[in-house]
Amino acid sequence: MKEETVFVVDDDPGMRKSLAFLVESLGLRVETFASADEFLQAYDPRRLGCLVLDLRMPGMSGAELQDHLATLGVSIPIIMVSAYGDVPTVARAMRHGAVHFLSKPFSDQEFLDCVNEAIDRARRIRRQQSERERLESRVRRLTKRERQVLKGVVDGKQNKVIAAELGLSPKTIESHRSRVMAKMGASSVAELVRLALAYERLA
Repeated sequence: MKEETVFVVDDDPGMRKSLAFLVESLGLRVETFASADEFLQAYDPRRLGCLVLDLRMPGMSGAELQDHLATLGVSIPIIMVSAYGDVPTVARAMRHGAVHFLSKPFSDQEFLDCVNEAIDRARRIRRQQSERERLESRVRRLTKRERQVLKGVVDGKQNKVIAAELGLSPKTIESHRSRVMAKMGASSVAELVRLALAYERLA
């Protein structure tokens, strides 16, 4: 059994059962919920997976749950399913972060393809989060002056230019740069720039 979990939220017991069966055929874990509130009470954002969400349900709707997760800063790939797949509804779901919108009825293969893609997306998100946390921990170790030097290096400035801008000697800048490289775990200036740009991209 793989570590990823597919969370199915649908008020239709028959739909929950059939979707769970399909998910298990992929060797993935599956957990089903009859309502958005039930899902929220049980969900741990640290778990890796994707969410299969019925658009219209009693109580909190699928669209409202999608918005609620976004306000919490939860990045989980969502597959929205509904018998009401009109253009405005689909557009709204996709605009608010759904990776797929499946109109009922849909084929088993359609659903499985969407789940596979959503799980791949979840893995990418997890890798990016891990990389961001790794880089953040390194950047936090830099002093204010070291961050200024790092910015100068990323901007392609020579040591003497950075020194003039900061009112320091080139030798002092070289010393700062060496400490920045050590703290960032970079073996070369090129690698230092790559790490800094990756941090900016993921921040």
